[in-house]
Amino acid sequence: MPVFVKSGEDELQQSKPSSGSGRYWGLLGTGVLGGTLVLLYAVATPFVTPALRKICLPFVPATPAQIENVLKMLRLRTGSLVDIGSGDGRIVIAAAKQGFKAVGYELNPWLVWYSRYKAWREGVHHNTEFYRSDLWKVCFSQYSNVVIFGVPQMMSQLESKLQNELKVTAKVVACRFPFPTWLPDDTAGEGIDTVWAYDAQTFKLAKLEASAVASTEK
Repeated sequence: MPVFVKSGEDELQQSKPSSGSGRYWGLLGTGVLGGTLVLLYAVATPFVTPALRKICLPFVPATPAQIENVLKMLRLRTGSLVDIGSGDGRIVIAAAKQGFKAVGYELNPWLVWYSRYKAWREGVHHNTEFYRSDLWKVCFSQYSNVVIFGVPQMMSQLESKLQNELKVTAKVVACRFPFPTWLPDDTAGEGIDTVWAYDAQTFKLAKLEASAVASTEK
């Protein structure tokens, strides 16, 4: 029986991986890397974009003390409540548990979806609503109670907006930073947990008095 012996060249060719297989794994690796980068970009962009705005409202989770202080300022209140820049929904969910029909406006879509899930998990989804929207494009006249975690750069402009939109029976609770010209009717907490409560009747009356004084001085 004849015996066939492989040459060294034949053995070397068989030991090499096929070029088609190597190309497949290379394309697969590139696809996985590209998909991962796209996913990271999609998740990170809503968190980074606010920092590029002239007036931004960054996401900083409310502390348990801040939530407690907000609810303290609203303990005798009823009706609807809105949290401007609701983040992960902590204030809205806590307010809903106290009987408020609570709404949150948030620009970050991931936080909006998470808030809805969290409200469902906490069993208060029937009394909560979360919307993705720019706060400057929303009219807040329908709300009896307003909560805001603001930054100094936006408080003056927001003060004017709420001054014009809110009803005289509304109450505003500012967290971390007070409004520049309004005088608070009550405060709670200290440091970063401080909250300031304002009655719309008070700051609207003050505006009328200031306008009357200005007109007499002319």
